[in-house]
Amino acid sequence: MAVTSETHRLPVRKLVAASAGNAVEWYDWGIYTAFSIYFATQIFPKGNEAAALLSTFATFALAFFFRPLGGYLLGRFADVKGRRTAMLLTIALMSGGSVVIGVLPTFDQVGWLSPALLVLARIAQGMALGGEVSNASAYLGEIAKPSHRGRYSSFFYISTGAAVLIASLLGFFLSRNLDKAAMASYGWRVPFLVGGVLGLIGLWLRRALPETEQFEENKAKAEKLRNPLMLTLKEHPKAVGQLIGVTLLSTLCFYTFFSALTPFAVKTKSANDIDVFLALSIGTVVFIALQYPMGWMADRYGRKPQILVWSAAMAVLVVPLSTLVRPGLANLVVVFVVGLGLYTALTSIAPALMSELFPTELRGLGIGAWYNLTVALFGGTAPLVIQAVGGTVFFWYVAVGAVISFLVILTLPETKGVELT
Repeated sequence: MAVTSETHRLPVRKLVAASAGNAVEWYDWGIYTAFSIYFATQIFPKGNEAAALLSTFATFALAFFFRPLGGYLLGRFADVKGRRTAMLLTIALMSGGSVVIGVLPTFDQVGWLSPALLVLARIAQGMALGGEVSNASAYLGEIAKPSHRGRYSSFFYISTGAAVLIASLLGFFLSRNLDKAAMASYGWRVPFLVGGVLGLIGLWLRRALPETEQFEENKAKAEKLRNPLMLTLKEHPKAVGQLIGVTLLSTLCFYTFFSALTPFAVKTKSANDIDVFLALSIGTVVFIALQYPMGWMADRYGRKPQILVWSAAMAVLVVPLSTLVRPGLANLVVVFVVGLGLYTALTSIAPALMSELFPTELRGLGIGAWYNLTVALFGGTAPLVIQAVGGTVFFWYVAVGAVISFLVILTLPETKGVELT
């Protein structure tokens, strides 16, 4: 008798539509840090460049502390009103904030109104991203076949990597074709305005997404819940702790390699900005290319072994890698390729992993609140910390975070192939 194998056709159009909005969200956040070295003295007083850059990073960190609020409000909104509606709202907030930043008047023109408007735009973006990550993760997890949830989830960071790649290539192109004066004058505005256009494309792609069956089946149950945030602590404390423990290292990796290293390499280590943008672009291509294969591996061999290897490798390698952050394209490529390549072990399955921790009626809020609180504490402060304490201390800080995450991952159950509840 012939042996037949089960085949499954990925709903690529639906996956791209769900992930496209996430790409816009992360593009906007990526360009803020990548181009901060150019617009800091346009928005803040020019007298002290270091103080202007610190103020810009402080605004970046402040927006992160609105992420838990956005995760809570928009996560609860998604649990009650639907994933699709919530995802449309988050992308509108994010792209609107990007346009506002792109047209901001300078400090010389309007004084302290300029940084005040920047803060307001970043707060809106912070709340939007707080809801986006949790709701897009829940959506991808809920539409996936259990045996393919890792592969579905890989599209989340394929989109994220594509967004950061666009941002870094745009930085490379602009820095290559405009001098520093032109970049500081108007060049930095271009990527923010491009973000607004990408937002419109994302809205168009998401408009036709169907709601998930998981949400429809559990909507009434979600509506009846009272004090759902406390319920996550009361009924799912282990899941909350595990989410925080894994997210600790994940967010440190993301903001180290995608955000903090760019201004640190240029301003502190005197690396050429063109080399940094090019090295980041090369590393990001590797990051994108490995997402689907790593998602496939997690579906076949399990989530836990894969992320244990990632956390152990980061604990051992992040400090040696940091010594290569100096002028020279080759060593910068090694830093970004190794760091981002290892990171794909987690990013490829992050939405699946988070979705598998909470039941449907608490999934949006559970991920949104606790994931974003962790990101606010450890991710939003990363560029500020690396600028304030210097590279050596910061990278040891990341290594300690990797050890903590490794110990937490040991407590995780293996969830490949499980049905969502």
